[in-house]
Amino acid sequence: MPKDKKIILGLVGEMACGKGFASRYLEEKYHASIYKFSSLLREMLSILDMKVSRENLAAISLILRERFGQNIIGKGIAKKAKNDNNPIIVLDGIRRMEDVKPLEKLKNFMLVKVVADPRVRYERFIKRNENVGDNKKTYEKFIYDQKSIETEIYIPEIMRKAKESLDNNDGAEKLYKQIDKLIKKYG
Repeated sequence: MPKDKKIILGLVGEMACGKGFASRYLEEKYHASIYKFSSLLREMLSILDMKVSRENLAAISLILRERFGQNIIGKGIAKKAKNDNNPIIVLDGIRRMEDVKPLEKLKNFMLVKVVADPRVRYERFIKRNENVGDNKKTYEKFIYDQKSIETEIYIPEIMRKAKESLDNNDGAEKLYKQIDKLIKKYG
């Protein structure tokens, strides 16, 4: 990739679709910089000695957005991406349309959706147990959360805006090939 060329990939997708998996591959193979929307919120909860759960992540996000504007996290992530000189930057976990707006102003920004079937995502979700209690959720609760937790309900709308798509139903190798093709196309 030419040194003056920078691509910024904004990953959006439903819970456990493989955004983090794709990010790690981009980091390992292409030495991409990774900025997760949830990292700031997780760190804040940890500092405050609060349980890192989906409910608490959603609550702290809501409080910040109500007080400082709906795009406050998107603006912060956009600033980090703009100031990063890495040729490949990944913005992992876009959850609100307001967060997309400051990202769209970045040169060479591309919104990429990561998709996987609900049952596939549920199995991954239970296995990874990212937040307290995730491994105890039923399939029904998993599906319900996507339609009711504030941080999840706007994701399908954002996914419809994506210019590119990565299908993560068939394992790592097929996903990696799609990512490599995407980098080759835009890099």
